[in-house]
Amino acid sequence: MSFRLRPGKRGLELRLHELEAATMEVVWSRRWAAFTVGDVLAVLERQRDIAYTTVMTTLGRLFEKGLLERRREGRRYLYSPKLTREQFLEGTAREVLEGAVGGSQAMALLAEKVSLASAGELDDLEALIHRRREELEGG
Repeated sequence: MSFRLRPGKRGLELRLHELEAATMEVVWSRRWAAFTVGDVLAVLERQRDIAYTTVMTTLGRLFEKGLLERRREGRRYLYSPKLTREQFLEGTAREVLEGAVGGSQAMALLAEKVSLASAGELDDLEALIHRRREELEGG
């Protein structure tokens, strides 16, 4: 799944247009396993003036970008998220880092980040390193 990065934007909007980002925030915040255009419309129309067809088009684009799955149920589609918000943001960070700097520079940035990390962040990193070592050792 590849997205064009949008300079000057942050968070979800680094890779998604504003309405796509707002739509995914609705999906992730509601923790929907499956949803319809009408479900998303009901939430978004409390925040803005928006048409059913606009939401339908947006969900179609998010499906085409690989963020949503969909299946036909009668005359409508049922959508479900393919990624969590965290997975999407992690992929974005990885893509930005890989595109901006090489391997040794990325490690230097990581070292700098680690020097500023909290105890909880260090625990998370340590667990990640432990899992990776187990994978490399085959067990």
